[in-house]
Amino acid sequence: FFFNDTATTEIYTRSLVGSVRCVQETAILEAFVAKLKELKHEVVVRDLYALKFNPILGGEDFAAYSLHKVPADIEEEQKHIAWCDTLLFIYPMWWLGMPAIVKGYIDRAFTYGFAYTVIGGKPTGILTTKKVLVVNTQGNSKEAFEKDVWPAINKTSNWGIFEFSGMKMIDHVYLAAVPYVPAEVRKAYLAQIEGIAAKLAQIQRFTFTLKKFASRFFQILAWVRLTQQMEIFHSSIPSLYF
Repeated sequence: FFFNDTATTEIYTRSLVGSVRCVQETAILEAFVAKLKELKHEVVVRDLYALKFNPILGGEDFAAYSLHKVPADIEEEQKHIAWCDTLLFIYPMWWLGMPAIVKGYIDRAFTYGFAYTVIGGKPTGILTTKKVLVVNTQGNSKEAFEKDVWPAINKTSNWGIFEFSGMKMIDHVYLAAVPYVPAEVRKAYLAQIEGIAAKLAQIQRFTFTLKKFASRFFQILAWVRLTQQMEIFHSSIPSLYF
């Protein structure tokens, strides 16, 4: 058995270049990458703007799917999703939701037959070995959004997309009032991110250790069963020939 125990794919997008939120989002990305690499994780970053990712689920996509084909750009993204153990989404909250490019990424990459299927008439997630962590920046305060907005987003994003696809939510982190808080608060946000990255590494390492133990256990169990079967076989030989 082979387990990709320390693999993380980061899906990243940002606010207006040069803005305080963009600087913070870039710093969040860099903090995650630095901490995870320090802890010996493999990390792949997919910067959707830098990739010029096409977020439009168009007729060409449906035409390809009807022929049981996957568009080349989506096949590339699905390879990264399949490769990793954990997906990390970093993006700003716009209009109480995802930026269009992130939503388009999900629309196009989380396809039927890859992210979910239908069994017995019920949608069933396929990405059951994956974990996901989401980090959002926002302009409004924690007090304004914590009671009503965050639970609504958790319902539509965490449950409606990621858990629907079979993935396990590690956390959905909201960093509030980023353009308006003092610099020391933004530094505290980055310290929080580094702590989350370290915790993520621990979770991944524990999961790998558990999988490795389970793999070894079942190998031993298979060997014991084979030995027992061989003993039974050898004990039956005299009755076959005498």
